[in-house]
Amino acid sequence: MAKITYVTSDGKEHVVEAANGTTVMENAVKNSIPGIEAECGGACACATCHVYVDEAWTDVVGPPDIMEEDMLDFAWEGRPNSRLSCQIKVRDELDGLIVRIPERQA
Repeated sequence: MAKITYVTSDGKEHVVEAANGTTVMENAVKNSIPGIEAECGGACACATCHVYVDEAWTDVVGPPDIMEEDMLDFAWEGRPNSRLSCQIKVRDELDGLIVRIPERQA
């Protein structure tokens, strides 16, 4: 289990315990975290689960693959630390992960 902190655009923090093997998106949806729409259900076919990975965590999370990079082109206000939360698998090393949710989704 890993604790993930979701920070909404208004600065409110939501801390969730997430099981290994699930995704950051699945845990957001399961816990009704505002701002994660997840319209495609985690198929990497939209950009409605876009998050900004906290700078301290970008190396641990790792870079997006080519398919995710293509979908991030549709993300609202993409940044170098942008990721689709459906593509971030929870693992022990992510305990304490902080992600910020953009003001809106694509």
